[in-house]
Amino acid sequence: MGAYAYVAPQSVDEVVSVLSEHAQSGERVQILAGGTDLLVQMRSVDRAPRTILDIKKLGETNRLDIGADKIYIGAAIPSAELFENQELKSLLPGLLEASDLIGSTQIQGRATMGGNLCNASPAGDTIPAMIAVGAVCDIANAGGGRQLPVEDFVTGVGTNALQDGEFLLGLKIPRPAPHSADAYLRFIPRTEMDIAVAGAGVSVTVESDGTCSAARVGIGAVAPTALLVPAAAEALVGSSLDEDALQAAGEACTAAASPISDKRGTVEYRRKVVAVLCRRAAEIAKQRAVGG
Repeated sequence: MGAYAYVAPQSVDEVVSVLSEHAQSGERVQILAGGTDLLVQMRSVDRAPRTILDIKKLGETNRLDIGADKIYIGAAIPSAELFENQELKSLLPGLLEASDLIGSTQIQGRATMGGNLCNASPAGDTIPAMIAVGAVCDIANAGGGRQLPVEDFVTGVGTNALQDGEFLLGLKIPRPAPHSADAYLRFIPRTEMDIAVAGAGVSVTVESDGTCSAARVGIGAVAPTALLVPAAAEALVGSSLDEDALQAAGEACTAAASPISDKRGTVEYRRKVVAVLCRRAAEIAKQRAVGG
């Protein structure tokens, strides 16, 4: 490993100041939220010197609010802590299930959804699940901050929309309306702790007559970034979430996908699998919404 500096600021302003100073000097700085990706990278493919900027000590990044209209999840809250919150699990079961897929039990004690998002892997499980529930990034900067939908945050493989002097404080998520629910499914070659070949997150609202009045669909591991698929949501809205609607939503996901072929799956296979996952996730979300 190379030479590293470590700082753990006590305020948001201090974090922004450190980021801005390093940007001006050309020195590298890297945020540590959970560190589960960062430490692996430092030990293997990326040993270059840097300053590690630990944001785990900030109250803002550890904030968890479940309000009447909005839910706020701080960028440094471990997945294990979120999964233990029963109210959050009842409101956002699909997102919490996606979070629970990040690594082993030991890893989940450190890993965060915010870190998973900023790491910007095409196969990041929480990202399509965040997209499905309409999550918005709360970004801190010297100008007072800005908001950005999750589907616009990841800009490429391993890259995101954060500019110099900015970092992710947390995620703002609309509190689900009555009779709404979400679900996330992925396909992996092994039974656990593997990288998704394809993933799909779906949220739906189901009226008393069984009609779907709102939907969002996110897909992952089938393009350079996780994608919002409006055409899949349009196929679901206005339907009873019957087989025809589910089939159309799946076909929209296939059409939106632009995967690669590798040892884990071919282009054709990934396009087929993401459609299946969309249909199944939509069905699960429907059952949860009706039951709730």
